[in-house]
Amino acid sequence: MILASPPDLAMWLSLLTAIAYAIPALVAERMGPSLAKRYLWLAWLLHGFTIGLGLLGETPRFGFAPALSVTVWWVLTAYAVETQYFPQLKARWAMAILGSAAVLMSWIYPGQALQVSASIWLPLHWALGIASYGMFAAAVIHAALMTSAEIDIRQGNEIQSGLPLLTLERLMFRFVLLGFILLTLTLIAGFLFGELLYGAAGAHWKWDHKTVFSILSWLTFGALLVGRHQFGWRGRRAVRVLYIGSAFLLLAYAGSRFVLEVVLGRNL
Repeated sequence: MILASPPDLAMWLSLLTAIAYAIPALVAERMGPSLAKRYLWLAWLLHGFTIGLGLLGETPRFGFAPALSVTVWWVLTAYAVETQYFPQLKARWAMAILGSAAVLMSWIYPGQALQVSASIWLPLHWALGIASYGMFAAAVIHAALMTSAEIDIRQGNEIQSGLPLLTLERLMFRFVLLGFILLTLTLIAGFLFGELLYGAAGAHWKWDHKTVFSILSWLTFGALLVGRHQFGWRGRRAVRVLYIGSAFLLLAYAGSRFVLEVVLGRNL
């Protein structure tokens, strides 16, 4: 029996996952919501296996595309939980397209080979950071749904997302709060345990681009939460601040790695 090599296995698994995501996006109306939901669950499971193969395989790799892939997986996890409480939420098409694109991009740009970790806590540190990415990404999606809902209301159309505008706003801020907590824990861990995590003297705290943009995003999201609580920020103002903070957070790792890996062709 001939077994597929790890690169071939990653390719086929990525393609199967992308197809599983694409089916409910393309023919959701014909198959009905129940079957479309099952396909999304199947794609979510395959996506998890794909991520595991990349991070725990023979040659673990990580970069901007795998980071975005894990982020999207977290978003889909949040969506799966959310639909249990709000089954009327209509975002399967967007979730399917997002998942398919993330998986294919991660296969095309697998990132750099990871060195053996100096600490068993480093994966936890990374997990906290990527989880915060996922929560803020979920908040951004809800912000986009809010904007679309506002347009529908002004035009006198039915809200396409299936949820009232105020419910979308409330969910958006819940994801912002969760993301802010996770980002805070990530920054604290990096500041207090940097040398232990990375196994290098002087790794305690570095004022590099990742640190600067992470702190800028933390300050922006903190300002958003304070503005919401103290001054009642909502609507377009809240969405704009959320987008600014998310842009800072994206530049902290995924954006800078994209420039290095794709634009400059370097894997540092």
